[in-house]
Amino acid sequence: MNTSIKGKTAIVTGASAGIGWAIAEDLAAAGAKVVVSARRKERLASLVAKIAGGGGTAMAVAADAGDTKQTDELIKKTQNWGGGLDIVVVNAGRGLSGGILSSDQGQWESMYRLNVLGAAYLMRRAGEILCQQGKGDIVVLGSVSGHHISPFSGFYGSSKWAIAGAAEAMRREVCGKGVRVSIIKPGIVTSEFQAAAGYDAESFGAWIKKWGQPLDPVDVARAVTFIVSQPGHVHINEMVLRPTGQDYP
Repeated sequence: MNTSIKGKTAIVTGASAGIGWAIAEDLAAAGAKVVVSARRKERLASLVAKIAGGGGTAMAVAADAGDTKQTDELIKKTQNWGGGLDIVVVNAGRGLSGGILSSDQGQWESMYRLNVLGAAYLMRRAGEILCQQGKGDIVVLGSVSGHHISPFSGFYGSSKWAIAGAAEAMRREVCGKGVRVSIIKPGIVTSEFQAAAGYDAESFGAWIKKWGQPLDPVDVARAVTFIVSQPGHVHINEMVLRPTGQDYP
């Protein structure tokens, strides 16, 4: 067991599937008390049961990460349950196929409300708490599309550029107070993400086939646990994580 985070209280948003689910499991396996949050209550209940079955500790709080009032309630419940707050994984987000010309404009606002405004609000609230106590970790899930933009997911990528900029701005604001802000930019990960974003399974599958094996959510989860497990004076503030064969983006 990784004793460096044993007993710490963590929040993981977007935890009902994929990367968020895997992160919650990995942090719990390392000894953290994990609050899992998403909109799908049944999925969260299944995750909590799975963590408990493995000897871990978890609580579910259903919430919409794009709603500031629900985010406030999530933090309040977490502090009451866990006795504090040490790690916040800002994972909730969604994709959108297409670029500026080809993506569905009707989804622009809702995507930015979740991927940028909701994420930044959680970062702000967590930052306020962690700065007061002089330590803690905020880990933001970005994307390689927010590192090297792709015209096939251009508008989504712009949201990930925005949150990456916010994460770095916040790092500079809080690092002197002992708080670490990190961003992970994964490449292609096998999950529900692609279908929910509107990518055609056949053409998308053919496009990525040349890269070989894509990342698994567990690969990203291990990276998160590694980041938050570093000694207090060590800060891994940015990580790009790609399948070995992915050349672009």
